[in-house]
Amino acid sequence: MKQSNTKLWLAAIKPPMYTVAVIPIWVGTAVAWVAKGGIDSLTFATFLISAILIIAWLNLSNDVFDAETGIDKNKAHSVVNLTGNKPLIFWLSNFLLAVGILGIFTIAWWQQDFTVIAIILLCCALGYSYQGPPFRFGYQGLGEIICFVTFGPMAVSAAYYSQTQSWSWTNLAAAVIIGITTSVILFCSHFHQVEDDAAAGKRSPIVRLGTQRGAQLLIWFGSSVYLLTGLFTLLGMFPLWTLLTFLSLPLALKLFRHVHQYHDQPDQVSNCKFIAVAMHFWSGLLLGLGFVV
Repeated sequence: MKQSNTKLWLAAIKPPMYTVAVIPIWVGTAVAWVAKGGIDSLTFATFLISAILIIAWLNLSNDVFDAETGIDKNKAHSVVNLTGNKPLIFWLSNFLLAVGILGIFTIAWWQQDFTVIAIILLCCALGYSYQGPPFRFGYQGLGEIICFVTFGPMAVSAAYYSQTQSWSWTNLAAAVIIGITTSVILFCSHFHQVEDDAAAGKRSPIVRLGTQRGAQLLIWFGSSVYLLTGLFTLLGMFPLWTLLTFLSLPLALKLFRHVHQYHDQPDQVSNCKFIAVAMHFWSGLLLGLGFVV
């Protein structure tokens, strides 16, 4: 029983999901490394820790908001369901957000430039709008768009700006790729909960498309990461070493095959989001490494 409870807590905390905080900061900083010939390590570390805290807020607050709509009533690994204390989780999430924002504010204060804090506050507002009342845009099927903008162009650009106090088309191109892989994670998280989503009135892309068409779209959506990486390298925007990203292609193919085979079997397809997390992590890590090398 204890082991089962431990597994539920691990599933609720979702340690692998925190790579969605790490990778945008890593890639934006890696591109800045090329632009500056080096980075400010303290700024990078502060930004990274702050991003992780903000993602913790996002995950916990989403559990709270989902508990309010009843969509998580069958979700054993909801933090709210595990603790039975929704107010505690709500205030804990807000505390983590406050500390994370304080870290970004500290960077802005060091640099006497408040552009970064403005971007991150907007990211948080978009993150809130995903599940938070009265917006709940995720229930309208807009989650993937919010995810793309927030974790791609905005977060990666904020990390780049924190190092260079400037903008870059190369960084924006890299941000598009990270935005896509992050959105793939969210997209994959819907396949196993179509019935619960539909019952709660959540019009996720998979509810709208159906699992079979969703599986087909995933192939095009995920493949664009590698097509764009190759294109940007060919155009000279990315250094040749960014083709290291293609080493993560086996993970993408594994994801496509898995979802194609099990798209309509919730118990079998439920782990596809973790394959998507692995694809996101390794493709992003290798993309950033290509810039640093």
